[in-house]
Amino acid sequence: MTNFLQLLTALIIILSAAKIAGHVSVKFGQPSVFGELLIGIILGPSLVNLINLPFISDMHLIDTIDEMAEIGVLLLMFLAGIELHLRELARSSRVAMFSGSLGVIFPILLGFLGGILLGMEFKIALFVGLTLAATSVSISAQTLMELGYLKTRVGFGLLGAAVYDDIFVILLLSIFVASIEGVFSAASVFLLILRMVIFFSLAGAFGYFILPKLVKRVSATSSSQGMLTFTLVMVFIYGLSAELIGNMAAITGTFFAGLFFSRTIEKDQVSAGIQNLAYGFFVPIFFVSIGLKTNLRLFSLESLGFLIVMLLVAVISKILGSGLGAKIGGLSWQESYQLGNGMISRGEVGLIVASIGANSGLITSAVLTDIVIIVLISTLITPILLKKSFTNPPVFFIIKDKKASTIEPVKSEEVE
Repeated sequence: MTNFLQLLTALIIILSAAKIAGHVSVKFGQPSVFGELLIGIILGPSLVNLINLPFISDMHLIDTIDEMAEIGVLLLMFLAGIELHLRELARSSRVAMFSGSLGVIFPILLGFLGGILLGMEFKIALFVGLTLAATSVSISAQTLMELGYLKTRVGFGLLGAAVYDDIFVILLLSIFVASIEGVFSAASVFLLILRMVIFFSLAGAFGYFILPKLVKRVSATSSSQGMLTFTLVMVFIYGLSAELIGNMAAITGTFFAGLFFSRTIEKDQVSAGIQNLAYGFFVPIFFVSIGLKTNLRLFSLESLGFLIVMLLVAVISKILGSGLGAKIGGLSWQESYQLGNGMISRGEVGLIVASIGANSGLITSAVLTDIVIIVLISTLITPILLKKSFTNPPVFFIIKDKKASTIEPVKSEEVE
């Protein structure tokens, strides 16, 4: 088969398997995203090894799927943003700041201590802690949208905390890498912060003043699906700008694009078009692709101790750190616990940080494999824990704060 036919075959298998697995997952009372993640592991090198089946000879097929998956996560975070409102997100800024900050500090400290106790060198243990500090809320955002809890104080705080987490981790990672390479300077840190400020300023000014006018003009044209095309262009521009100008993850940029589109009168039209494109094609590829890149066969029993310790750290540190930050920010105990669960997933962000350590020679391939497995497991369990935290929360939190025993979606004026 030609490379194109191989791509079509792979997409047929991935999309069909994702939707079937998602349906089965819902039947068993779990979010559909859990089934899509799990089927990715089955199709990956751990079991089926789809990309290396006899009829697949295209060496670049996995790269093409990865690129489609990246578009999927960009669209997913855009949809999360368009469901919210800037005013509502601003009102949860206190929760976001404390939760995002402590959600970085706790994993670094606990991960570093765990690494030292396991006999790691100082800088390697510190880097492992940095890897565990990363958060990817794309999985949590999808789960909250499925459960109908995105427009709650937990949802607003979670997405805001992810932005703080992204900024904080990038700053610390840049300082760490520069330090071990011997090129660290206050000027470089200032330049990085300046780039972030410039991005947020330009993105905000464009989104607030110019974007609504452009949307109106595009809406008035007779071009077929002109609004959908325009939206996609804006999503990609915001994602590209976040990377090139702000030196941040592209998903941060597309999330903000969604926030600004939520202010337009064409919001519903835009959201419907992107949802069809995202959930019908790109998002399932993203969820499956996580498993396609994970090879559980590389795991060695010799590193079982490291895996167990760091997996516990990965889960507990986010629940404690982000949860405590949310409580300080004004949420109830139960809401804080829910938000902490939503921050557990490391997803593609954790993989990116880990790859930086591998490429720099800081961590071995064995440690990289363990980190990838930790990222995968944390991503898999997040939708399960998040749903359980809403539907069947621990009794402790209900007793601690009876008012939080039932969390209902709140209107914008109710968000603190």
